[in-house]
Amino acid sequence: MKATFAETLARLPGPAKGPWTDGAPFATALQHGSMIVELYLPGEHDLQTPHTRDELYFIIAGRGEFTQGSQRYTFAPGDVFFVPAGEEHRFESFSADFSTWVVFYGPEGGERS
Repeated sequence: MKATFAETLARLPGPAKGPWTDGAPFATALQHGSMIVELYLPGEHDLQTPHTRDELYFIIAGRGEFTQGSQRYTFAPGDVFFVPAGEEHRFESFSADFSTWVVFYGPEGGERS
């Protein structure tokens, strides 16, 4: 079944500057099946822990460092990171304007291929 425009339209709960009214550093923009798209604005520190599903990060703004397992990468707008379910990761030393889209997808525990 084809989605209607209203089903594909994403609206954030306010300006893309966060945190939003509930104090969360993220806002869900779109959800369909196993896919969830969020805008993530960690503020001063990235306090996330490993997630139970695979995820993609699409860097929108800002610069900094991304640690994934024992690896460290610098990032800038336009970069994309894949993180398998359960893997330790964190954004560090990032600029005040840092924001990223996060896409969670697939089954709990990640895809197996």
